[in-house]
Amino acid sequence: MDNKVYIFDTTLRDGEQSPGATMNLHEKLRLAEQLEKLGVDCIEAGFPASSQGDFESVKAIAEQIQNCQVAGLARCMEKDIERTWEAIKNANHPRIHTFLATSPIHMQYKLRKEPDEVLAMIEKGVKFAKSLCPVIEFSAEDASRSDKDFLVKVATVAINAGASVINLPDTVGYAIPSDYANLIEYVIKNCPVADKAIFSVHCHDDLGLSVSNTIAALKAGARQAEVTLCGIGERAGNTALEEVVMALNVRKDLFQLETNIIKEQLFPACRLLSMIIGKPIPANKAIIGGNAFAHESGIHQDGMLKNRETYEIMTPQSIGRTSSDIVIGKHSGRNAIRNKLDSLNMGNLSEEQFEIVFNAIKALADKKKTIHDEDIEALVVGEVYRQPDIYKLISIAVQSSTDNMPATAAIALEVKGEIIRKAGFGVGPIDAAFNVIAEILGRSPEVERYAVNAITGGTDAQGEVTVTLVEHGLSSTGRASHPDIITSSAKAYIDAMNRLVRKEKDERF
Repeated sequence: MDNKVYIFDTTLRDGEQSPGATMNLHEKLRLAEQLEKLGVDCIEAGFPASSQGDFESVKAIAEQIQNCQVAGLARCMEKDIERTWEAIKNANHPRIHTFLATSPIHMQYKLRKEPDEVLAMIEKGVKFAKSLCPVIEFSAEDASRSDKDFLVKVATVAINAGASVINLPDTVGYAIPSDYANLIEYVIKNCPVADKAIFSVHCHDDLGLSVSNTIAALKAGARQAEVTLCGIGERAGNTALEEVVMALNVRKDLFQLETNIIKEQLFPACRLLSMIIGKPIPANKAIIGGNAFAHESGIHQDGMLKNRETYEIMTPQSIGRTSSDIVIGKHSGRNAIRNKLDSLNMGNLSEEQFEIVFNAIKALADKKKTIHDEDIEALVVGEVYRQPDIYKLISIAVQSSTDNMPATAAIALEVKGEIIRKAGFGVGPIDAAFNVIAEILGRSPEVERYAVNAITGGTDAQGEVTVTLVEHGLSSTGRASHPDIITSSAKAYIDAMNRLVRKEKDERF
């Protein structure tokens, strides 16, 4: 059996379904570039039929990516498949990924179809997709709760209709590694045309077993892993790309499986995602967390001093966590900053973009004594990879007190080229700022989530704020960073409002 494992990344599709992980077009394009640099075999760019915005982002990614495949997701319906093909047809290597539920509970209550009707729909949908696109993947939704003999029929019908990849996903995170491995092995063994397709797995982490299930399935014969950076995704998340890749790498003796992933790009890719969606990487996160290579125990430290292999099964450098001797400060020149950006895999900026970042770094250096790598990453993501703002913060001044007095905020906001100034009150300075911004814009969104994270250590650390707003059934998440946490909060709120307006526009179309 071939020892190559194909990495199918769905960070931009399933990963974006994680609450608060919404990305705009520029952010998606930036992440897609990094995924290609990482060496993934296929990028699932989105679900084109779900919205005009998703269609446009999939289309843009398909036209930009040069080397790896770009897939669009589609229900097993002609209108979805046609829409997906329109989005990906200009890709160098397009793939249509179509799916239909196969478990008894889904067929009875969601599809209201008999098994024979489902098989007919699969055959019709895959044949139509194949008439448009050279590479077709079919997913049997909720495969882990499907009858194994029915899955054999599903795989056989889909392959004969033109599918070259068959995905048997654990859609609801129900599987246990031993049972899941047996299911994958059974379908491959009993499908008469299994040799004409690659079998794939897509696992969710509801029971905390997504990585274990994925690895068990690969050992059982699956040869494509559907994963996301940092394991982001719907509900409890998806299988973490970096964990699967490094498990296969560290335990080559057991699996004897290879991927095309450039492992030194793992940490930069995960850091970029963290900066884009405004969610810090947990310190205890496997492979990439801040504590992954930290040793506090005296016994461990003693062993590390004598031989790192006593307590480390991989090195920080193997995943791209490298230290740099280049210290950026207020006196740093353009060459030093260019070199720093190159070391952070952010060197592919235009001259105009570089000037924006250069000036932003200089401005930050006037407020902070030490500029950390994370500060620079936040500036690049915040200043460069964002769409033009409809609303823009000009200035903010707040006043707070320990007495029973309301906090006040005075804000100047640019709205479609006009500067509007207002002041108002709130329970605290953040609440006051949000109230004034909402009044200026004539909106009344509910703040569903407000989170603050210090990008680095120290009292002068930039505050990274994430704000999720909900209004009229739509939600949007804004992010911003600034040395002043109140300014950062106001910017994040305004960013969320800008995104909400763009989402309302997409909904109208």
